[in-house]
Amino acid sequence: MPGYSGGDRQNPTYEEVCGGETGHAEAIQIEFDPAKLSYKDLLYVFWKTHDATQLNGQGNDIGTQYHSVIFYHDEKQKKEAEESKKEAQGSYKDQIVTEIITFKNFFPAEDYHREYYLKNSSAPYCRLVIDPKIEKLKKDFKPLPK
Repeated sequence: MPGYSGGDRQNPTYEEVCGGETGHAEAIQIEFDPAKLSYKDLLYVFWKTHDATQLNGQGNDIGTQYHSVIFYHDEKQKKEAEESKKEAQGSYKDQIVTEIITFKNFFPAEDYHREYYLKNSSAPYCRLVIDPKIEKLKKDFKPLPK
């Protein structure tokens, strides 16, 4: 589910988050069954689908709400995230700037953000920015052994 995480304002709006004053990052909250998909696999997808070296931005999307961050829920996730960050650094020539911080809150995004890609897959942003990431991930992704 898309939303906002890490900031101090309760129930922020998209406009407030984009204003850069709430401290939130645009984020997704993922519920998963570790028997079917490991946390390490989720971390792999994370590193492969965005630029972890761009401070406060993702491509042309610029602002503090786009900073790269992993919110962990327990010490095991923290350790796995930190290990995966070290491993991922080998795939980047620039230094990874992704933060790994304790989860403290999540506020769902407005309805028009939900299922955005499914509702707008022919939009230029989806075709030019998202589709190449999906294709690269399909080509590169191999689930880790359990």
